[in-house]
Amino acid sequence: MNTSSLIAPPALVRRAEAHDTKAIQALDSAHFLHPFTDHEGLAGKGARVITRAENIYVWDSEGQKILDAMSGLWCVNAGYGRKELADAAYQQMMTLPFYNSFFNTTNVPAVQLATKLASLAPKVAGWGFEHVFFSSSGSESNDTNVRMVRRYWDLLGQPQRKVIISRQNAYHGSTMAGASLGGMSGMHAQGDLPIPNITHIEQPYFLENARPGESRADFGRRAAGWLEAEILAIGPEKVAAFIAEPVQGAGGVIIPPETYWPEIQRIVDQYGILLISDEVICAFGRLGHWFAYEKFGYRPDLVTFAKGVTSGYIPLGGVMVGGRVAKVLIEQGGEFNHGYTYSGHPVACAVALANIELMEREQLVERVRDDTGPYLAERFAELNEHPLVMEAETCGLVAGLVLVKNKATRQMFDADLAVGMICRGHCFRNGLIMRAVGDRMIIAPPLVMTRAQIDEMMDLIRRCLDATLDDLRADGQLA
Repeated sequence: MNTSSLIAPPALVRRAEAHDTKAIQALDSAHFLHPFTDHEGLAGKGARVITRAENIYVWDSEGQKILDAMSGLWCVNAGYGRKELADAAYQQMMTLPFYNSFFNTTNVPAVQLATKLASLAPKVAGWGFEHVFFSSSGSESNDTNVRMVRRYWDLLGQPQRKVIISRQNAYHGSTMAGASLGGMSGMHAQGDLPIPNITHIEQPYFLENARPGESRADFGRRAAGWLEAEILAIGPEKVAAFIAEPVQGAGGVIIPPETYWPEIQRIVDQYGILLISDEVICAFGRLGHWFAYEKFGYRPDLVTFAKGVTSGYIPLGGVMVGGRVAKVLIEQGGEFNHGYTYSGHPVACAVALANIELMEREQLVERVRDDTGPYLAERFAELNEHPLVMEAETCGLVAGLVLVKNKATRQMFDADLAVGMICRGHCFRNGLIMRAVGDRMIIAPPLVMTRAQIDEMMDLIRRCLDATLDDLRADGQLA
């Protein structure tokens, strides 16, 4: 096959109105191994080819306009088509496209970004963040957390503290350490995971785990207690850290009760273990704060970040390192034998700086907190009236709902029906990207979304729910 005419130069692609979809799909199937994909299944239907984007919308190779209610993959916080970010990348590439941070060397954008991030992180007396370790992704950042946590305890003369506790259904990346920290059974089934000294407790999912008649407040405290029980079962002297997402993302937007995090803080304080807040999804305005721990009122020792720091325009991740850990690593640690080629990449850091400046100028964090977040909560709650929907809830600009067979009895659909995928299919056909996690449907739209666009999105969601309901009735699954 002559492929020279199938992939046009970037300038031509931007102007093109039509693409040879089948030819691109054939090349995709022949050469591109996608993440988290059944490639044989994909080859049978062909990948959707996304060709351009603007604001909160993307277009496919067939010319369909699609409202991206997932911000790409939880990351395009500032929206698509921001010239400021492209300009920042270009200018830095023409000045210093790359230099490493090894060998006692640094670069200006990395220093400026580390300084800026430290200034954005809330501080209280005796606690806060002044240091940053850069990576290229959330997965790499959580690998760094494992190395950093175990190095910390070694330096304190407690090398037996190796166990890191996480949660079932958590997502912390897909590298060996990241996938082990996560609680996804499908990932653990491949590659002999988790690696040693990582264990998991149950997630604080009220709908699934609450006792009959139990209040959310009581459930939150009881769910946090699972951490204490695990610490005691292992032995406090062996536990190094607890890692958790403020709101679980890929697990289905699991929002913990308000009582959960204060009790978690009490437990980690009591037993002296480190607390890692994985904010790859939740930081940079997603929940209406620069960092999500501020919203929930806890004090982590390490904060994982990525995605929204550059609005996904270029890969960048890192770890905010709290004073407790940084002091030991700096004053007692000598050389820390860990890092990445692209740690503190100057172009990525320059784009992150431009992204943060844009977000500050347009007050996107405050807008989510005071305007669009509350408005989404109001509109999303209306879906609780739909015959298929049980527990539609939001937190900032992230939201989820669960599809059920019988709302009165909370009867779920048979998993083999894949009702969530039926609904997702209707979303695609109706110009909406909404993710299915089992029978939970979730969204995390760009932070630039307006109230009018929230209304547009809600109309599309309701249309897709109605179409799903019609399908289930036609198939005899519902009366």
